Amino acid sequence: MLRFALAGNANVGKSVIFNALTGLDQHVGNWPGKTVELFSGKLHFENQEIEIVDLPGIYSFDTYSMEEEVTREYIISQKPDVVINVVDASALERNLYFTLQLLELTPNVVLVLNQMDIAERRGMQIDVRKLAEILGVPVVPAVAVRGAGIVETIKAAVEVTGKRQRMHGEFKFGHEVEKRIRKLTLLLQKYSIPYPPRFMAIRLLEKDLQMRKLAEKIDRNILTAADILANEIAEIHHEACEAVISAERYAVCAEIVRRVVRKRTVRRKNIEFLDYISTHRVYGYLLLGGIIAGIFTFVFYTGSLIAAGMENFFEWLGSGYFARFGESRTTRIIWDGLVAGGIGGALGVVLPFVLPFYVLLAILEQSGYLARAAFLMDSLMHRIGLHGKAFIPLVLGYGCNVPACVGCRIMETERERTLAAFLSTLVPCSARTVVILGVTGIFMGIHWAIALYAFNLVVVFGVGKIISRLLPGTGTGLIMEIPGLRVPQPLVVLKQTWFRVKEFLVIAMPIIMAGSIAIVVLDTYGVLGHVNAALSPLIVSWLGLPAVVGFTLIFGVLRKELTVVMLAVFLGTANFAAVLSPLQMLVFTVVVMFYVPCVATIAALVRELGWKKAIAITGFEIGFALLLGGIIFRVGLIAGV
Repeated sequence: MLRFALAGNANVGKSVIFNALTGLDQHVGNWPGKTVELFSGKLHFENQEIEIVDLPGIYSFDTYSMEEEVTREYIISQKPDVVINVVDASALERNLYFTLQLLELTPNVVLVLNQMDIAERRGMQIDVRKLAEILGVPVVPAVAVRGAGIVETIKAAVEVTGKRQRMHGEFKFGHEVEKRIRKLTLLLQKYSIPYPPRFMAIRLLEKDLQMRKLAEKIDRNILTAADILANEIAEIHHEACEAVISAERYAVCAEIVRRVVRKRTVRRKNIEFLDYISTHRVYGYLLLGGIIAGIFTFVFYTGSLIAAGMENFFEWLGSGYFARFGESRTTRIIWDGLVAGGIGGALGVVLPFVLPFYVLLAILEQSGYLARAAFLMDSLMHRIGLHGKAFIPLVLGYGCNVPACVGCRIMETERERTLAAFLSTLVPCSARTVVILGVTGIFMGIHWAIALYAFNLVVVFGVGKIISRLLPGTGTGLIMEIPGLRVPQPLVVLKQTWFRVKEFLVIAMPIIMAGSIAIVVLDTYGVLGHVNAALSPLIVSWLGLPAVVGFTLIFGVLRKELTVVMLAVFLGTANFAAVLSPLQMLVFTVVVMFYVPCVATIAALVRELGWKKAIAITGFEIGFALLLGGIIFRVGLIAGV
């Protein structure tokens, strides 16, 4: 079996190519010793079985984030048969930096010039044949979202494995640097090393820790020679050797681009104008605020219409069911537990709000707007010890806290990953959105729901500011890719939405159905009364809620939407205004919005941060939610809510 690795900068379309090649034949596994996931899949091409590995985004072998470290380790240690280096054709010079490092390591590379349509729209004409001649490797132009260049990429990669081509011509740096690289290379050729001598020589001069450890094991004289040569380069250029080599490599990239790219003047189109507006220091924030408000307004009204229609459908279905089978303990358990509470609760209460949000989130991701939102929020995020990239997992948290926690891997330090993951669990995910919109929004008005989201943001940033001062260390600056804006492909949006909704249907629905049946059975035989009585001092006396809420909060640890579904089952109606006061609905919503995330989120915290931090975060959020709920209940009584 051949093994091809997809590697390149973030947001260049690797995942689109991976999905196109592997389809449904995909699986996920963690890199040994890391929590970073590697996606791999199988492909059959011209009677050849191929494994495709989609590596996390990387900008250079000088790694900063955990994901970059995993990509680097995989390429260096696993030595895939071919590395398919996907680059953004519209940002060729910046992307070629990693390409040159890759070519120093292996000749078995296929360069994919993805997003050629964006490059052409910007007036860039790339001489693909000349670029292939300069680099000494196959170059394939592609527009992955349309499927263009996918087959050609695999064909080129298979041909590379067949030829086992010799090393391409080396890229020469400046004379002073090149002379010392050559000296160290000649020294390394005397030893048996697992890497090309020139690659290892350059990495040693760049003070790569992994290569220094290897050199020390082989012969300490190698390390001594590398340090002497690096110091010579530093003295000549009056700056660190690694900075000099980085500048030399960028100079080579610039020269390659000068030779292969021609630019023509193009008129600014609507999408370029929108690109300018989206990062403007005034209009950008207005646009961001409008988009966020538009998302929640759309989700609320669309979800309300769908939920009302489904509620009417299940009422009609229920009347027919009882007319046909009659009322008994068994038929009541089947209807209340399985059909109305389980299937009806999941589809009628949850899906109407989850589905529209996932569609809009996929559109924002595919358009490239999320990176611009992170850029705009950088200044504000620094106030809580993070930078703009942390805004992306926080936004993802509105969909689901689990990918939000995983998304914190883009943060460079453990301190920032911990803080970002903690804050992302305080963001109301789509499950908690069900409670906010399905209880407060519908029965108290959309303005109350918006006020709760605003209150949540204030709490998140307030807590973040306090925690950032308690955690040791300081924040780092923002370094991230801002991809060009593009029109989302409907098929890609639908696929991404389906994968997220399918997770809900496969994982959440069975839990909701089993939980609903269990609660109806326990309630029928009087068990729940004892549980609710034990929790009564906290639920009734402190929070001012009906005693039945106690068990719903326990069940909400499985999934947050279960709180409102089970509450409807307990109260015998989804019309909460008929059985709860406005203040009780408000307190219930606030407690659910902040208290312990679902078990899936807790598991994600354990995996990303360790069980000690996960327990600390979980314990804090339980206590904080209950404390906040009690305070709001008492303030509400005074204010007459």
